[in-house]
Amino acid sequence: MSEALIVIDVQTDFCPGGALAVAGGDQIVPGINALMAQADAVVLTQDWHPANHSSFASQHDGAAPFSLIDMPYGPQVLWPDHCIQGTDGAGFHPDLAVDRAELIIRKGFRRGIDSYSAFFENDHTTPTGLEGYLRSRGVDRLVMVGLATDFCVNYSAVDAAKLGFQVQVRADLCRAIDLDGSLAAAVQGMQQAGVQISGL
Repeated sequence: MSEALIVIDVQTDFCPGGALAVAGGDQIVPGINALMAQADAVVLTQDWHPANHSSFASQHDGAAPFSLIDMPYGPQVLWPDHCIQGTDGAGFHPDLAVDRAELIIRKGFRRGIDSYSAFFENDHTTPTGLEGYLRSRGVDRLVMVGLATDFCVNYSAVDAAKLGFQVQVRADLCRAIDLDGSLAAAVQGMQQAGVQISGL
C-alpha cells in the first residue's frame, strides 16, 4: 500500500444548519463516499472540542466570532462554539460512509490549543500520531478532501508536504470558509509547499 485518502472534518457542525456551517459542505459527501470505496486506506479526522475550548469566542469576554487574538502559539481565529465532544454537531455527516475508515484521528481536544492540521496542533510541534500511523502502513501518497479548504485541509496538506508525503488536494471535494481572502491565500500556500491541487 502506498496511498491513503484523508477525509477531513466532514462533520455536522461544518455542514449547512451546523454551528460553523461551510456553504455547500454537504454537497461533497457523495463524491467522497465514491472515492472512499476505491481507496487503499481511509483515515477520517474529527474536530473534538471540550465545551470550554480556548478557540471559542464565548470563552473571551466581549470577543466576537471570527475575530483574531494572540495565543501563546500565535494568532488564533475565535470561532462560534462547534464540534463539542459527544454532541450531534461533532458527529460525522449522517450520509458519510464512516464504516469505510480504518482510523479516526480526533483533534482539538486540548482546551488550550486549537488544531487545524491532521498532523499537528496549532503550535506546529505537538503531533496527532497520524504521521507514525501512515509510515507504519507504508503510505507515502495522500489524497485529501473535506472541510474546510482554507483551514483544516490547508494546514493538513502543507504539514503533510513538509513531512515528505506526496499530497494531492481534491478541491472539487472540499469547500471553503473564505474569511477575508483566506481561500486564495491557502491555495497559494499549498502550491508553494508542493501540494498538487486538482478540481479548482
